[in-house]
Amino acid sequence: MSNTVHFQARGRTVVGCTLLVIALGASVTACTRGDDNPLSAAPYDAAGQISFNGPTEAGKKADPDKPLEVVAEGADGRITDVTAMDAAGRHVAGELSADGARWHSTTPLAAGARYTVRISTENGDGAPGRKVLTFETGRPSSKKTLDVSFGPEAGAYGVGQPVTAELSQPVRDSAQRAIVERALKVDSTPAVEGAWHWVDDKKLHYRPKEYWPAHATVQVRSTLDGIKIGDRMWGGTAKPLTITTDDHVVAVTDAAAHTLTLYRDGEEVRQMPVTAGKPGFETRNGVKVVLAKEPFVRMRSSTVGIAEGSSESYDLPVYFATRVTWSGEYVHAAPWSVGSQGLANVSHGCVGMSTADAEWFFDAVQEGDLVEVVNSGGETMEPFGNGFGDWNLDWTEWHTGSALTGGTPDGRSTAEQARLRPQSV
Repeated sequence: MSNTVHFQARGRTVVGCTLLVIALGASVTACTRGDDNPLSAAPYDAAGQISFNGPTEAGKKADPDKPLEVVAEGADGRITDVTAMDAAGRHVAGELSADGARWHSTTPLAAGARYTVRISTENGDGAPGRKVLTFETGRPSSKKTLDVSFGPEAGAYGVGQPVTAELSQPVRDSAQRAIVERALKVDSTPAVEGAWHWVDDKKLHYRPKEYWPAHATVQVRSTLDGIKIGDRMWGGTAKPLTITTDDHVVAVTDAAAHTLTLYRDGEEVRQMPVTAGKPGFETRNGVKVVLAKEPFVRMRSSTVGIAEGSSESYDLPVYFATRVTWSGEYVHAAPWSVGSQGLANVSHGCVGMSTADAEWFFDAVQEGDLVEVVNSGGETMEPFGNGFGDWNLDWTEWHTGSALTGGTPDGRSTAEQARLRPQSV
C-alpha cells in the first residue's frame, strides 16, 4: 500500500548577499545565487522521498477508519508541511514530528470523500520538494448515521430566537460531542460571537452572547456528512438553514407595577395595564421568547391537575393568546379581570390584559421576540424544556454546555435536567 523511496544527498551551498550602498543615500539588497544553489531551482518532484499509507492502485479506496500517514524515507531529508483537504473544502488536521520524519492526521477522514494531499519536503541540501497526492475513501461496511435537523423553519424572527439542532442518534461521549459541535456552523451578517449548548444527548441550542442584531441574516449548515464520530457512527446529511431577524422587540412585564411596556429598537412604543400570577401561581421571572401566536385557545384547569369544582378551577375561551412557554404561559386577553389590571395580580400565571390591548400586542410581536418578566414572586424561567429560556443563562454558564469550551466530565451540560411546569392562565 505504500511507495518507498529515499532522499538523495546534494552538496550544500551558501547563499551570498551583498548590501549595496548608493552615494545618494538609497540602499538596496542584492542576493547573488550560484546556478547550483538549491533555492534557485523550482521545487522538484518529491515522489521519491516520501511514502504514505493511502491506496496506490487504480480503483482502490482508503479505509476512512484509519488515520492518514506520510513518512519521509531516508536520512538526508524531511517533511516540512502537509495539507489535506477533501472536495467539500474540509481540512484534515494533522501533526508533524519535530524531526520532520512523519506526519499523521489527528481528525477523522470522511467516508466516501475525495482528498487532495499537498506535501512539502526538503533534502539534505535544503532544496525544496513538492508532491500532490489524491485518493478516495470508501464507505464503512457497518454504520449508524447521525443526521441533523436545524430549526426553526426558514423565515423571519425576533432577535431572541435561538437556533436548534436535533440529532437522529444520542451522543453522550464528550470527545464525540466535540466532533459534532465543531461541524455545526453558524454564520451571521453582521457577525456576532456565539456558541452551541448541549441541552441533552440529542439536542443543541445556539445563541449569540447578546441578542441577535436587528435585520441580521443567520446561515446554519453542517460539515458532518461522512465524518466518523464514534464506533460504527458516521455523520449524515443536514439541510442548511437561513433565517433573518426583524426589529429588536422586547416586552417587559413589571409584575409589581402591573404594567407591560413594549419597546421597539430601544424606543418605548406602548405601556398597558396588566395582571400577572397571584400568590401560589406566580408568573415566572426572566426572559422568555415568543413561541407561537394562537388567535383562540380553550384553557381548562383540569389539564394541570386542578380539580373541577374547586375554587381555583377554570374553563375559559381565551383570545389573542401569545404563547411564551410550552406548559401554558401566555400573554392574552382577559376581559374577566379588567377591574384588576393595573392594580393587582389575580391570574393563574399568565399575563392578562384587555381584549383591545391583547389584540394590539398580538399584532405587534412575532416568534422570536422577547418577553421579560420582572418583580414577580415566581421562580426564574427554566433555560430549557419549557420553551426558550436560553437567555436566562449568563455567557459563562452558557459556555459550560459546549463540548468545545466547557461541560461536565461526562459531557452533559449543567442544565440538562430542566423541569417542566404546569399550564396556567
